[in-house]
This record gives sequence, structure tokens and C-alpha cells, in this order.
Amino acid sequence: MSGLPALVAYPPEEQMAIRAKCFHPSGSFIEFKKEEIEQSIPDRFEQIVRRYPDSMAVKTKHYELTYDALNRMANRLAQAILAQCGEGNEPIALLFENDAPMVAAILGVLKTGRIYVPLDPSYPPARISTILEDSQADLIVTNTYNLPLARQLIQGRLQWINTDEFDSSLSTENPGLSMSPDILAWILYTSGSTGQPKGVVQNHRNVLSHIMAYTNNINICPDDRLTLLHSYSFSASQLNFFGALLNGAALFPFNLKWEGVERVGNWLMQEGISIYHSVPTVFRHFVSSLTGEVEFPQLRLIHLSGALVTRRDLELYKKHFSTESIFLHRIGATETQTIRWYFIDKESHISGSVVPVGYAVQNKEVVLLGEDGQEVGCNETGEIAVRSRYLAVGYWRRPDLTRAKYLPDPNGGDERVYLTGDLGRMLPDGCLEYLGRKDLQVKIRGYRVEVTEIETLLLELPAVKEAAVVARGDVGNEKQLVAYIVATHDPVPSISELRRSLRQKLPDYMVPSNFVVMDALPLTLNGKLDRRALPEPGKSRPDLDAPFVAPRTPVEEQLAQIWAEVLDLDQVGIHDNFLDLGGNSLMATQVISRVRDAFQVELPLRSLFETPTVADLAVAIVQTQADEETARLLREMDVISDQEAQRRLAQTMQGKES
Repeated sequence: MSGLPALVAYPPEEQMAIRAKCFHPSGSFIEFKKEEIEQSIPDRFEQIVRRYPDSMAVKTKHYELTYDALNRMANRLAQAILAQCGEGNEPIALLFENDAPMVAAILGVLKTGRIYVPLDPSYPPARISTILEDSQADLIVTNTYNLPLARQLIQGRLQWINTDEFDSSLSTENPGLSMSPDILAWILYTSGSTGQPKGVVQNHRNVLSHIMAYTNNINICPDDRLTLLHSYSFSASQLNFFGALLNGAALFPFNLKWEGVERVGNWLMQEGISIYHSVPTVFRHFVSSLTGEVEFPQLRLIHLSGALVTRRDLELYKKHFSTESIFLHRIGATETQTIRWYFIDKESHISGSVVPVGYAVQNKEVVLLGEDGQEVGCNETGEIAVRSRYLAVGYWRRPDLTRAKYLPDPNGGDERVYLTGDLGRMLPDGCLEYLGRKDLQVKIRGYRVEVTEIETLLLELPAVKEAAVVARGDVGNEKQLVAYIVATHDPVPSISELRRSLRQKLPDYMVPSNFVVMDALPLTLNGKLDRRALPEPGKSRPDLDAPFVAPRTPVEEQLAQIWAEVLDLDQVGIHDNFLDLGGNSLMATQVISRVRDAFQVELPLRSLFETPTVADLAVAIVQTQADEETARLLREMDVISDQEAQRRLAQTMQGKES
């Protein structure tokens, strides 16, 4: 590859003007200076603690911690680690849900100079075990809620610490260890093309450089309140996690899997959130529940990343949010962090169907390379390459992969070049358009997925002879994974069997929504798989373990219709499992919302996973309706005669018995 140009295209005046409006009305922003990245993350955090000890640092459904309280909690864990393991720089695994103890655990590990490895407890145990083994962590930190899973994972091979059972004698003072900004901070695992997750490693200086750019471009200040909607094992979570806690702002973790997307709107209002960040899919589902009557006056920034952002997303922003709010589209990767961003206000107009990924980020240069490794011209398609001295350090225990993906600076400097595998087109003004993956890597609900990892696991099943997985857009224009298989023999495995096998090793977003059984996969003239010739999955009900049974009651009939519409199927049987039909957590939110409108009952999101068939959910709906009517009558007993109340109650109970 020849030398790359040193020119960086700076944003046009209109972009700078929109950025200039992106600030908190309190005016309390303090610039994150370049020299401040030459320290460790704990050093920066402890400076913030001294500056804002009584300010809110993190708030969740169960916790509300000031900076001083959060620091003490983190220090206690750090002291426990040092007492149990001594000083060192080995990886430490964390197993937590999206809550305040997770926040304290990350900081506690960093304060010891060690590397944290986040493990999402919602992932299959087999996948967590793979990550745990590859990271070579010798200690796992968790809490009482996740301790049974932790014990299952370690099987007596590793040490563990339960943060809910600290010795009261442990010091809450800062450990005071001296740490270089070059030491490693975290290992984040992403989907791997070989069928195994791969760990991306980052150091303290690079994290701080990334947060400096984020802070200064959206003017994060101590009065801001930032969401944390991503899993902490997802690279995008690091942005708001450290963006808040290294600036004196408040961090608000929200567990989407427990609470449901439909509750996000009320939560944003109640907590006065000022900076919202999610993948586009979550944004679309959240906004679909809004009535248009609320504009979220305190929400100053709507930030989307992780997948394509469309013109329709921009229209939703303009419809539902205040005039003062700013819309930000950002692109990056675990290996590069943010490389481009595009700012939009209510006056902005997009000519195409997709929102561009935008303009240059400080300390990150983007060039587009052709197949020959040479830079392509404006309006030409090329692979996105990123040159910077602040790229991720590399891949954990994979020097071969690090050398292949991170190239030395062709101009002889101290920077490196990362080949993203993404395709893009550069407009004459320096604006970058994203055109999708060069290889078979896709984004599903904001997560990066190597389809070959899923294909590898399918081919490990004795019943599967051939397998191919592709991403297709459904009726809602969201990407869905479709698996095509050729069976080794008759009878062909049921879809239920295939899903069960994959769920043992893959997180839910990597389990295909549709399975198509074929006699043979289509091939090109040279004998390779012809992915373009794979057929559309259609709307037929999949072949499940449970035979088709038609609805028997009006409630079941209406429920089956709701499921069929959400899942885009021609019919649904009353004993069909929601997940086996291709349902996921976001689709579940839609079902629960429609159930509320159709039957006037409030069911928690978890009810669909606890009663995952039409028949079972119908029983839950009828029971809830009866219970709510009984409760209403009991409340009325104070304002009507005892005789009348007893008569109504008897009628209700008689109806339940029948």
C-alpha cells in the first residue's frame, strides 16, 4: 500500500454551526484538554470525584450513588482484589447485569491496574465459557444474583469475589497505585469469522482520547444525564459510561431486557435525560410508542450508532423531539472507536434515503482504498481505512490477526492503519457515506455479527449437511438473519430443534429469525455458494415441534392475529412458541403493546417469555382482566352498599369459575 495523504477534510460551516448549538443550557461545560489523556482512567475519575463528591454519579431502579459513594464502592472492590491477588495486570472477568454494581466493578478493576473483561449474563453459558477461557482471567467478580451462573462457569477452576459480601474491614480509600496510560484497560469480545469470538484490547490513553473527542464535540458537562442502554460488553457502552463519569455527569443505566423498550419514553421524562444513545432499532421501537404530545424538553441530543440510519429516522426525530434538540449519527468500531459523525438539527435536509456518517473526528483520518490498495477518488467506492495513533492495541492473543488488520503507517510515522472491511463513498466536501460490509459481517440490532460463526455452529449439528446465513430486511426495514440448511437425512430437523441447539451457544440476536430447508444450496458457475440466489423465506409458518392448532376462543383468535402481524407470518397456532416462530425481545415489546390496546390489560414484558404460546398468554390475559375487575369492585366497596358490593363480587367470581 502506497503512502496515504495527510489531508483531513474538516466539517463545513453548517455542521460547525449545528455543533455550536449542541450544549447544555447551564453553560457548565469544561473542555477536556489534550494533555489530560496522558494519565490513567482512575486518575481522571478520582479528579472528578474530588471536584464533584456530592453530585449524582449513577442512578438506576435500585441505586442512586454520588461520586463519593461510587468511588468508595469501587475502592472496596479494588482493595478486595489486591488482598486476594496482589498487584498485577492480568484480566479479571466481570459478570453483572446493567446496574450500578457493574459500574463500580469496572472502576474497581481499573483501579488495580488490571484489565476488565465484561461478560453479559444473558449470553449462553457456552459462549461465556469460551470468552472466559480465551481471556485467561484468573478471577471473576460478580454479585449474589449472578453467583449461581458464575459458579457454573468457573467449576472450581477460578477464584471469585461476590461484591455483595465484602468484608466490612476493607478500606474505601483510593489504592493510589501509579499507572501508565499505556497499560491495558479492557478486552471486549466481538463476533469472530472462525466461529469463535475475538477479543479487542484497548489501553487507558486511547480510551481517554476517545472520550476527549466525544466530550468536546457534544459539550458534555456536569449537568448532563446520559443513558446507558447498551450491554456493558458492547463497545458503544464505553462511550457514555466514561463520557459521563470522566466529566462529572450522571450515568443512567437502563436494562432493556428487563424493562422493555416501551418504558423508555416515560423513563427519559422522569429522569430528565439530556443525552440519549442507542442503536437505530431501539430508537424506532421506542419512538413508535410515543403519542406526539411530549417533546422531551430536557433531551438535548439524540445519538444513534451501530447500524444504518435512514431518512425515516430523521423524520421521527423531527416529529417527536424539541426544536432545541440535536440529532447525531456516528460510525465506529470496537477496533477504532468513533471515526466519523454527522450532526443534524430541525432545519437539516437529507437528499438520499440514508443519513451520511459524516465528517472528520479529531485524531482519526479516514481514507478509502480500492482493491489494489490505492486511494480511490471522490464519489468512488472503496474500503474504509482508518489511520490514527489511537486505534485499539490489537486482538487478545492473536498477533497474526493483529498484523493482518493493523498495518504500519505507510508514511513512516507512529500511526497505524486499520482496515475496517466496510465500504464507503467520499463526497467532494469530505462527507462519508456508508455502503455496507465488504465481507460477510452484518449488523443485527446494532450488534456486529459474523454470519460464518453461525454457519460454523449449524454445520456442527449432525442433522445439517450444508448451511448458509444471510441478513435480509423485513417489513419494518430491520435486518433479520435467515438460515438456509440442507439436511443430512430424513426426517428433516424441526425449526424448534435448530433454535434450541443454537441458543445453547449464541446470544439471542445471533439466532436466525427464519430457517429455510432446501434440497441443495444454489452455487455459482465456479462452484461457490451463490448467496444472491438464496430465496426469500416467505411467510409460511415454520415446521415446529408442536403441530398447528387453530384458535378456539375470541381471545386466542385475536392474539394469534397479533402474533402473525408482528412476526410477518400467514398463520400462528395456539401452541407455537414465540421464540421458535422467530420472535425476539423487540418484537415482544410490540406484542405486549398491542395486547394492551386490544384487551385493556397491562402485562409485563416478561409475561410473553413466561407464557410463550398464544394459549398460555390468553389464559394470562383473561386472569388479569378478572383480577383487575375484582380489585375495582373491592375499591368500590367503600362507596357502595355492602349488599351491592357483595352482589357484584359474586357475579365476577361466578364468571371466573365458568
